Amino acid sequence: MKTNYTKAKKQRNLKENKEETREEEKGHRSIHLHKSRGQHILTNPRVLDAIVSKADIKPTDTIREIGPGTGDLTLRLLEVAKKVIAVEIDKRMIEILNKRVSEHGFEDKINVISGDALKAEFPQFDIVVANIPYGISSPLIAKLVFGDYSFRSAKLLMQKEFVRRLLAKPGDSEFNRLAVNVKLVADAKFVMDVSKRDFVPCPRVDSSVVKITPKDEVPDVNMNEWLAFTRACFSKKNKTLGATFKQKRKVAELLKRSQLTNEREETVMIASDEGDADERVEEIDEEKEQESDGEEYVSDSSLGTEMSVFKDKIAEVLKVGGFEDKRPSKLSNEELLCLLSLFNRSGIRFHDSRHGNVDPGLFT
Repeated sequence: MKTNYTKAKKQRNLKENKEETREEEKGHRSIHLHKSRGQHILTNPRVLDAIVSKADIKPTDTIREIGPGTGDLTLRLLEVAKKVIAVEIDKRMIEILNKRVSEHGFEDKINVISGDALKAEFPQFDIVVANIPYGISSPLIAKLVFGDYSFRSAKLLMQKEFVRRLLAKPGDSEFNRLAVNVKLVADAKFVMDVSKRDFVPCPRVDSSVVKITPKDEVPDVNMNEWLAFTRACFSKKNKTLGATFKQKRKVAELLKRSQLTNEREETVMIASDEGDADERVEEIDEEKEQESDGEEYVSDSSLGTEMSVFKDKIAEVLKVGGFEDKRPSKLSNEELLCLLSLFNRSGIRFHDSRHGNVDPGLFT
């Protein structure tokens, strides 16, 4: 909370005076930072204080920090939170972080995990506050909002252009699949801009802080089907849906996926009464294992009556729903959910269950 953090600032006994700030920056410059890993250390104490004060941290909160670096933000979080769980991939940074935390007497309040934030398991936490390396922004957000985590909010410092894309609305030139998928399960809100001059080394672009809050209620939709559907729609976001879904390759892919998915569902419903559902599904998989979603579907010999009928079915769904001339870049989530429902009710499916779950980290 802001009041608690103001008290903590006073208890530092003016730790952020100009002389000490210069010493900290000198220490940052003595470390070889890997730009390829997005290692840009935020050094401006006023900006660091602002990020923490806007994070609405309670004294009982456990904070998840990703990429703590040398610990400038971490120390501030430790002052106001019950505990900080930090994950850092660079062992050099961990050594520096542990040393600074120990010097401030916070070693009992922190758990530092050495590893890749995209692969590491996250223990239970209340809030995420982090300066995110630019290269992992999209998959990390996907891990948070589509993962099995229950948290109050995330305050993330990321590349300004990325935040603009994340916050884009239907009709905006930046509107994209990233914004669509995040909006389905969370609310994203702009917090503040941060100048590139506040980092060491200075990056080429400015940054922004965004607040992401998971929604209490999420639409009742199969997430694998949704993610595969938005990928199909936004492959050419400014093309009309009628033009996108009349392409031979697209029609062929959807035909095969829909046939397999519907056949599996029918078999499970029938066989479940006979007790051999798993065995029959395995038989179907064996029959289909040589098939793929590749160009072999698009050969002239495959463009028979079945293909034409299925193509007409897609066109009819788009026409009846009033989507034929609409473009994905201008559709709201409610409209996209409506269209997916119309497709599914007509037996048109987008996700092939043989390929496992769709990776939400690939939704940019």
